[in-house]
Amino acid sequence: MSELIRFETTTGHIVVETADEEGVRRVSRKGLTDVARRFGEALADVEGAAADAIESFRSGRLKPDQIEIEFGVKLNAETGALIAKASTEGQLTVKLTWSSGPPPRDAG
Repeated sequence: MSELIRFETTTGHIVVETADEEGVRRVSRKGLTDVARRFGEALADVEGAAADAIESFRSGRLKPDQIEIEFGVKLNAETGALIAKASTEGQLTVKLTWSSGPPPRDAG
């Protein structure tokens, strides 16, 4: 059976249905668990991971014109938000693109 978890947001609340995971003990008997962290705070950890990944590609030797990073975000009553796994490993898709024109000029 899935669980409902409720995050506080700046304008109210958001309720998220989580998938049932075998072997996970539910922390609420009423069917709705309030999460101590705000929704934005939970996503901030994932945002930091995305920023680090983008900075890694920007400062590296490849120098792509565009960077696209895609990963799943899993919401959990105990940990907030985390990068979801695919099978037994984390999933991160990175797309780097280069244009054939001249490199963009710095504005400084």
